[in-house]
Amino acid sequence: MSISKIKNAAKSLKNYQGIRFEQCLDNGEAAEQLNKWLLEVSWEVANKVGGIYTVIRSKVPVTKSEYGNNYICLGPYNEAFVKTEVEVGESKIEAIREAVHEMNRFGVHVVTGNWLIEGFPQVVLFDIGSVSHRLDGWKGDFFQYSRIGIPYHDKESNDALLFGFCVFWFIGNFIEQVKRRQKSYVIAHFHEWLAGVGLIMTRLRNYDCALVFTTHATLLGRYLCAGSTDFYNNLSKFNLDKEAGDRQIYHRYCIERAAASCAHVFTTVSKITGIESEYLLNKQPDLLTPNGLNVQKFAALHEFQNLHAQNKEKLNAFVRGHFYGHYDFDLDKTLYFFTAGRYEFTNKGADMFIESLARLNYMLTKSGSDVTVVAFLIFPTATNNFNVESLRGQSIAKMFRDTVSNIQADIGKRLYEISLKGQLPTAEQILYTSDLIELKKCIYGSQRSALPPICTHNVCDDVNDPVLNALRRCHLFNARSDRVKVIFHPEFVRSTSPLLPLDYDEFVRGCHLGVFPSYYEPWGYTPAECTVMGVPNISTNLSGFGCFMEEHVTEHQTYGIYVIDRRHQSANDSCQQLAQYMYDFSLLTRRQRIILRNRTERLSELLDWNILGIYYYRAHQLALARIHPEFEEELMKLSSEPSSSTASTPAVSRSSTPAPPEHDDDGSEDEDEHQQIQLPPSQVSSQKIPQKELPSSDSSYKPSFPRAASAGKLPFDKQLRAAAVAAANTAAANEPTMTDAFDDEIYQITLGAKNQLNLASASHTIRHDDQIDFGLSDTGDFVD
Repeated sequence: MSISKIKNAAKSLKNYQGIRFEQCLDNGEAAEQLNKWLLEVSWEVANKVGGIYTVIRSKVPVTKSEYGNNYICLGPYNEAFVKTEVEVGESKIEAIREAVHEMNRFGVHVVTGNWLIEGFPQVVLFDIGSVSHRLDGWKGDFFQYSRIGIPYHDKESNDALLFGFCVFWFIGNFIEQVKRRQKSYVIAHFHEWLAGVGLIMTRLRNYDCALVFTTHATLLGRYLCAGSTDFYNNLSKFNLDKEAGDRQIYHRYCIERAAASCAHVFTTVSKITGIESEYLLNKQPDLLTPNGLNVQKFAALHEFQNLHAQNKEKLNAFVRGHFYGHYDFDLDKTLYFFTAGRYEFTNKGADMFIESLARLNYMLTKSGSDVTVVAFLIFPTATNNFNVESLRGQSIAKMFRDTVSNIQADIGKRLYEISLKGQLPTAEQILYTSDLIELKKCIYGSQRSALPPICTHNVCDDVNDPVLNALRRCHLFNARSDRVKVIFHPEFVRSTSPLLPLDYDEFVRGCHLGVFPSYYEPWGYTPAECTVMGVPNISTNLSGFGCFMEEHVTEHQTYGIYVIDRRHQSANDSCQQLAQYMYDFSLLTRRQRIILRNRTERLSELLDWNILGIYYYRAHQLALARIHPEFEEELMKLSSEPSSSTASTPAVSRSSTPAPPEHDDDGSEDEDEHQQIQLPPSQVSSQKIPQKELPSSDSSYKPSFPRAASAGKLPFDKQLRAAAVAAANTAAANEPTMTDAFDDEIYQITLGAKNQLNLASASHTIRHDDQIDFGLSDTGDFVD
């Protein structure tokens, strides 16, 4: 598949529903003229806690390009992060200054300034400690308006309530100020239940503000999956109130559910989370807002390959020290696999990953392979300190390097002196006996009888630690005969670590494969980050990222995107599928892996915020249209050119599937430096894809969650847009088969009889009647 097709698919995503997103990125000119403001509210604004911090931080540049100075981030004041991430100062915007001054008069400590990230957005941070004396009164007010009571002992919910009322107070003052100059359009976008109190109060007090609520993962869904329940088979059967009450999160669940219902527009990050919200929050999302990243584009294709080589050498240095005394494998034939994330053993698929590593070890040993796989598990948990054996290994490796470096320098001087005299040196003249003695001391000092440790730290409760227990059960102890070595690193990697001095992005670039077999993963930033960095990765069809790639990339396996089926088959079959994927990857040659990384990096354009930001734009426009029906007319009046007014009108209908260009120049646009065989021309279909009717926000259909008959099925609405489905299936049946996916690049990747990847499952495309259209494009973006 050519680069031109990927660019065309990205362009079609960018022009979703007839909106030309690039025309909306005018550095805030339109927002300034319309007096349109966006207030983004999250607990993780300038406060790094979890994945939402990455969402907001990475989305700032494209949002700032749309709103300019009319974009404000609201969050809690955390002194530790503010010192390093915020330039504190008085706002230059009068409305913000007046709103903050009004709150200061009543003793509320509010900090304003600019977030020190790309885009330099304005931030308003509320010190909830300064209003803690108002907690009981605000609890009573919140119960009076929403009938939701918050218990005294829940500190996190108490903090959320204090933060929510501060946001609610600020929004009221801010709207009053911006209205004084001209008619205003204010949008407040709230993320997750921790910001939900402010949304609920803003809606119940009927402020003139368009409200958008995004849930990145339902609270109850996360708790249920962590409890090892058969979550997806029983979505429609849970007694929600009882389940939330049993886990003592009923009040939190009520806040999240009320926020989703009170918002003018409710969004989720993936279709699978949308289905989850339908059952757990009794609210169908209006559309999806998938997560993107800031994609760094290199001037030359080989640059990110060079970064891989540089960072892999740093991992090689760590491995040499960690496996001292047992370092008998070839690093040129060593592959680095990794998984990382929050320490949710089953939710993040750590159980399946470890079991699959045991099977991979058996497969490599049985086949007599000379490939060694070093698997890193990066899950932060409580530790006492570094493992003494791990530190000793790095010390011994350093001693070796210093000794060899000194001997090497002496040999160089001797060689120079002897050669300068016109003589050819002998071995005795170059390498002295004293040098051999020093080397023997180092070799004897590096011997040890114990096996290399499987954990780099002393875990506090190692007897009950799930990762360590799983490694023990699978007998993965880093023995000499094992072809799979494991390293459990129970803290996030950082450049200041004495053991593994790498930042996370450097660590990822140095690895060969990321493995994320998650059971509960609403989106999945880790595989997305791997894709952007050109690192092949494995995810599941229960993750938002895996579903996104299955729907938008045909033959995704040939692009280094492997998706495990955890939906339609048993856990044992899924585990075997994962082991087979890793085994097939281990059979690839170095040249084949280079080609695969090139192809993986090409997909990064589809994950760029400059592409996916249009879904946030659509959510904001839809929310404004619901409280200000005249907004679209004002927007059309503002546009001087007819084309601009057409592009700004969301009502324009277009095909949801990006179609490839009529003339595709595969050979001329292929930038793969390692490709030596000219690609054949693509077979381009002249048949046009019919337009598919987009669902309205108040349609009556219910999402379906198709599963195998053996696994049971959830209720499915048979009236699910029957006419549109019939038309779409008819069009899909008439579409010609794509012929250019199996080009010479893919032949290079799958070269050889025993190196054949299982592409049969990759060629499977999801039927149109098995999909849910929440506003994203459908399957087959790259299909001719």
